[in-house]
Amino acid sequence: MLIIPAIDLKDGHCVRLKQGVMEDATVFSEDPAAMAETWLEQGARRLHLVDLNGAFAGKPVNENAIKAIVDAVGGEIPIQLGGGIRDLDTIERYLDDGISYVIIGTAAVKNPGFLHEACDAFPGHIIVGLDAKDGKVAVDGWSKLTGHDVLDLAQKFEGYGVEAVVYTDIGRDGMLTGINIEATVALARGLHIPVIASGGITDLEDVRRLCAAEEEGIMGAIAGRALYEGTLDFAQAQALADELTR
Repeated sequence: MLIIPAIDLKDGHCVRLKQGVMEDATVFSEDPAAMAETWLEQGARRLHLVDLNGAFAGKPVNENAIKAIVDAVGGEIPIQLGGGIRDLDTIERYLDDGISYVIIGTAAVKNPGFLHEACDAFPGHIIVGLDAKDGKVAVDGWSKLTGHDVLDLAQKFEGYGVEAVVYTDIGRDGMLTGINIEATVALARGLHIPVIASGGITDLEDVRRLCAAEEEGIMGAIAGRALYEGTLDFAQAQALADELTR
C-alpha cells in the first residue's frame, strides 16, 4: 500500500484546497520542487501532482513548476500528474519531460474517445481520475455534477486500458474528515484494475482502514492536507502501511 504525497500547484506554489474551491487555498510552500525533495527524503515511492490552474483553464498552466519537480526527483520515483490535460500533444510532452503517469479526469468524462485514444497511444501511462459526490461524477474542477454513476464509468474506462483509477470523494477532500472507505471499496470490488484512494485521509486510523481493504484492489492513498497540517506523519504512515500489507 502506497501513501502518495500530493503537491497541488496554484500560481507556481504548493497549496491545498477545501472541496476544490480555488478561492479557499492554503499555501504550504513557495518552492514545490523543494517540497518534492522533502517527500523523497522521507521515503515516498510515488508523488501525485495536480495543476489546479490547469484543471480550471483546461490547459497546462504550471508547467515550469512541474518541470522543476521532475528535475528534482523524477529520476528517483514515479510521478503522476493531473489537471488540464485535454489532448494527446500535452500527454506526449509531459511523458517526454519525465512524468510517469498522466491522469485524465474531466476530459475522460466529457470526451471518452479522447481517453480511448490516449490509452492506445500511450499504453501503461494513463490513469483516469474520477471525482464523485454521492456516487455521481463531477467535472470541471468539481464545479459541475453529472448524472454518471462512478462505477459504470470506471468499468467502461477499464475496458479502454487505463492503468488505474484515482477515486476522490469530493465531499471529504481537504476537510480532514476521514476517508470514505465504503465507497472506495465498493468501486475497487467492481474493477480488475487498481484503485488509488483520494480525499479525506486524516490519520493513522485511516491508513489502517485502507490497508485492511488492500486485497479488494486498493493500491494506495493520496494524502495532502493531513501531511501538511501534521495530522498524519508521512514516514509513520508508510511504515504502518508496509507493516500491514507485507
